[in-house]
Amino acid sequence: MTRIENYIAGEAKPVEAYAPSFNPYNQETIAEYPLSGAADVDNAVASANRALRDWRRLSFSQRGEYLDRIASEIEKRSETIAQAITLSGGKPISEARFDVLDSIDCYRYYAKLARAQDAQQNTLVETEADDLSSRTRREPVGVVALITPWNFPTVTTSWKLAPALAAGCAVVLKPSEITPLPESYLAEICAAVELPAGVVNITYGAGETGAELVRHPDVRKVSFTGSTETGGRIATAVAADIKNLSLELGGKSSIIVCEDADLELATSAVIGGIFFNNGQICSATSRLLVHESIAPALLERLAAEVAGMKPSDPSAEDSVLGPLACRAQFDKVSSYLEVAKEEGLNALTGGNAHAHPSCKLMIEPTIYTDVPASSRLWNEEIFGPVLCCRTFSSDEEAIREANNCEYGLAATIISSDEARADNLAFELEAGHIWINTDQRVLAETSWGGMKKSGIGRELGPWGLAAFTEIKHITKPSGV
Repeated sequence: MTRIENYIAGEAKPVEAYAPSFNPYNQETIAEYPLSGAADVDNAVASANRALRDWRRLSFSQRGEYLDRIASEIEKRSETIAQAITLSGGKPISEARFDVLDSIDCYRYYAKLARAQDAQQNTLVETEADDLSSRTRREPVGVVALITPWNFPTVTTSWKLAPALAAGCAVVLKPSEITPLPESYLAEICAAVELPAGVVNITYGAGETGAELVRHPDVRKVSFTGSTETGGRIATAVAADIKNLSLELGGKSSIIVCEDADLELATSAVIGGIFFNNGQICSATSRLLVHESIAPALLERLAAEVAGMKPSDPSAEDSVLGPLACRAQFDKVSSYLEVAKEEGLNALTGGNAHAHPSCKLMIEPTIYTDVPASSRLWNEEIFGPVLCCRTFSSDEEAIREANNCEYGLAATIISSDEARADNLAFELEAGHIWINTDQRVLAETSWGGMKKSGIGRELGPWGLAAFTEIKHITKPSGV
């Protein structure tokens, strides 16, 4: 069993208390992680503050070199990290490997983007004042708190850490207590690339550790990915100090399948959109809106496909569904299955816990048809392998149904008519929309949502901008 330690000022720092981390498949203890208290958080923030002065003075290009080296060190450990993701979160190993590759791509992308920033510093601004000149600089926000989720460890961390480091910020990272093991490799990676001590600090713990970090007076920005409920509490906590804030929160996303859709493509997109990572994904397209003329044919295909999807040992190479990440998540999803029975929903597939001989945290891949718009399952984020279906008769109806939601993170459209699909995408209230493709999130594109799905954007140049402040320097012309 691995004992994980906090990583502060470039060193492992023991704490007074530790908690076990479990493998959700067999309930074996795979690691112990620190339960960091207020003093531990204070030490981490102080370490970041000390490191900030010199780190921010490096050029963007110099910081980008470190990001390239981090990517190379992750590559060396890619299989080890992927195995740790599967062990701690129950994610099928094939999907965990994709996560590690995505994280490598993210560090590489921000290394490249950083190298292009130096030429843009001190950019002259055209003004109407002939006697004055003004130049623009991007400078780091300062010490930032990064709070990451359990469903995508490593990759979500890269989405935050890479641009934060590129911008010149010093960081305190608080990984999820559900998946501390894959995140623990970051400490040895930072040491291997000789990152200056204190630029990256890692404090482990549960919700109270995150709360201490969020309200620390020397933290100037909080970047959080997680539930909308927790995001709301964080927004309230940082309001008094007017801290910079980025939130990537929940979703209840729709996939719209038009009558002109390729059914094979539609089936693949629906399956991937809801059952990837056991449905534990904020952008899961958990609401299927299918044109009434092709609904029977699509549902028949979906039922046949799901019939061959059985939850299994996530470390097996052929696993497509594993256990849910923890008992609390299993209980939450199970409670929605009970609500479905109370509401009298029609289960095309699943609807129960999966009867595995040893693992008790598995849910059958579930599809409900003809779900009323008033159903709790249609409106609330379940965060599990549960799909709710409704039909539509016109594009206007599909748009109305999809937008009638308090979330606005993502959506998918399947249609052979490009103009029609583009028009649907234009009308949908969502931050990222895929047309005739699976849910690939590219480092160059933005990620984030509208409405209760969050504040701000990650990835792309927007992700870098989120960790910078704009400074203008104005002086007499010719000086």
